Amino acid sequence: MSESSNNKEYVKRLDRTQVYNGNIIECYSDKMKLPNGKIENWDFVHHKNGAACVLPVLEDGRIILVHQYRPALNRMTWEVPAGCRDAADEPTEITAARELTEETGYKSGDIAFLLSLKSTVAFCDELIDVYLARDLSPGEQHLDEAEVIDIKAWTMEAALEEIYSGRIQDSKTVSAILAYEAKRLSGKL
Repeated sequence: MSESSNNKEYVKRLDRTQVYNGNIIECYSDKMKLPNGKIENWDFVHHKNGAACVLPVLEDGRIILVHQYRPALNRMTWEVPAGCRDAADEPTEITAARELTEETGYKSGDIAFLLSLKSTVAFCDELIDVYLARDLSPGEQHLDEAEVIDIKAWTMEAALEEIYSGRIQDSKTVSAILAYEAKRLSGKL
């Protein structure tokens, strides 16, 4: 490892101040010393429990996405079902199965791990484990009181078009769809 790739030697946290403590996240202001000696304030968001998401795939190959309002974007988005772990030690496979049933009504007889991702590494440590759900059986949604979610089955071609046109931008959803498609095309599923 070259010296320039080991930023711990060059960037140093001098102080961390918590500015917010919520149910899901904690926000901090970090006072950082840069390699040139300059002092900067950086934002840091700690995600308390982590999360999981799941890409439901129907027997005919269509994928199920959920449509919900996201206040950070002030619009509706198409996403894979997802949610926070109930506790930091909850297995993410349990979280994924729960969110699948709550948001879509479907239950899965086959949930498989696809990948892990950090959603926004510039300022947040949120970890999301991504799962694939097959062998689906329909049921009823069990939405939280504040959730209004519609579901739709998409062909892979339509979902990819939504990604490449910029209409689906959610990182967990893009990652789940592209990882599934790559593994499917390579015969690894």
